[in-house]
Amino acid sequence: MKQQLKRPIVIDLFAGAGGLSLGFEQAGFDVKAAVEIDPIHAVVHKFNFPDCVVLPCSITELSGKEIRERTGIGNQNIETIISGSPCQGYSYIGRRALDDPRNFLIKDFIRIVLELEPAYFVFENVKGLTVGKHKCFLSELIKIFSQNGYQICLPWKILNAADYGVPQRRERLFLIGAKKGFVLPKYPTPSTKLVCPTLTNPILPVTPSCWDALGDLPEVEEFEELLSSDCTEIEKWSSPSNYAREMRCLDDSSWHFGYRRNWNPSLLTSSMRTNHSQISRARFQLTEQGKKEPISHFFKLAEKGIANTLRAGTDAAHGAHTSPRPIHYSQPRCITVREMARLHGFPDWFRFHITKWHGARQVGNAVPPPLARAIATEIIKCLGITPTTPKDVLDLGDPKLLSMNMKQAANYWQLTVPIKCSE
Repeated sequence: MKQQLKRPIVIDLFAGAGGLSLGFEQAGFDVKAAVEIDPIHAVVHKFNFPDCVVLPCSITELSGKEIRERTGIGNQNIETIISGSPCQGYSYIGRRALDDPRNFLIKDFIRIVLELEPAYFVFENVKGLTVGKHKCFLSELIKIFSQNGYQICLPWKILNAADYGVPQRRERLFLIGAKKGFVLPKYPTPSTKLVCPTLTNPILPVTPSCWDALGDLPEVEEFEELLSSDCTEIEKWSSPSNYAREMRCLDDSSWHFGYRRNWNPSLLTSSMRTNHSQISRARFQLTEQGKKEPISHFFKLAEKGIANTLRAGTDAAHGAHTSPRPIHYSQPRCITVREMARLHGFPDWFRFHITKWHGARQVGNAVPPPLARAIATEIIKCLGITPTTPKDVLDLGDPKLLSMNMKQAANYWQLTVPIKCSE
């Protein structure tokens, strides 16, 4: 493999706060462009990836040429395009699934890939796309790309984040394509294993537990200021597990092949408290670890187990339902956004919107960075590149970006079109 000064370029088409972006950066890519229609998610991405050009619009409004021009990529080769596009449509009788008007985002994803001609692409989606009526999506995607100069890594895979060092059970579909003439990647093999009587692999380390992820964090209910703020200075932290050491970036290896950030390691962020009623607290206290509380149906984390799938809640178009944050394993409260981020594999320097609603949605919508990094590493191998750690240290963005409401975020991006996303 060769070392090169120029890091390979990746473009994130449905960026959100940046889970896929971070994983690919950690594997050795430069995230040159991120497309994100939600203005609040877009400013949070800009805060965490200050050198990335964020395009705050729908991919339907963009052409490959515009992406190259607006981001300054120009005629440079684009090594990878990554996408976690939503899929809402169902196949109609006598109509191809991709002709369903609700699936315009999938069609535009295909269009942009074919216009930009990256060496590789990664398509991520819910595993429900592999069953029932939805299976036609995969066959149509594979057929179109195969007819237009791409080979697909088959069979497609359902990957569980828990198999890649993430203390969360989260299964998602991944489809990887390579331009004909490039080496076809393999889907990453698991790097950790769950403790299970039927699964014995002494070579792999055990998947981190909820305690590994959260045990060193201060108890937020000891800080009155976290009722009105999402951050506070911490003088003394508890001893971290190996997993928590990485989340706190206590070792050089914690950064992998990504850019270091200038940040304050003593600042506990994304940790605004929820002021639960005493009745709710009593119910949470009585709930057994690993079970659902019968009234709220919130899942209570198991200290020695892993989290259930962390979900995003819904946007305004689908009822604006709050993300169902799990109950802490030892405290009678829902976990904070930072605790969600720990369970998702986001390091502590990475920040989210200060509100619990937007912050939890940004975590729940994201691909866990360690899983994204595992996929990106396979592509780096196929490119024949030995990644190196960059010397540059990046300053994070203006903290004001993290507190903007929808109107303020739209004004920041100078958007004039009506915003349909919820406050």
